[in-house]
Amino acid sequence: MCTLTHFATSADARINTPLTMKVADLDNLPTSSNNHRPPHFQVVPAGIAFFHIKEISTGRVRGFRGNHNEACALARSLESKIELHASACL
Repeated sequence: MCTLTHFATSADARINTPLTMKVADLDNLPTSSNNHRPPHFQVVPAGIAFFHIKEISTGRVRGFRGNHNEACALARSLESKIELHASACL
């Protein structure tokens, strides 16, 4: 059910509202410590509502899921296992 609450103000009021963030501020955003390394896994569509989790370096499929969010969660899980293994925490 749509209540149309996002149309509560006029279009002119939304357009004339000053932006709180400028483009220059985007350079100062905090970054994750994991951004310095490229990902090891990629979620790839493999059919209707079906996704493979592919290892980028070898091209091998390491898992699959029928839901995109679950596929991304599995890719993150595999990624974290690699990071733990690399830091010898396993």
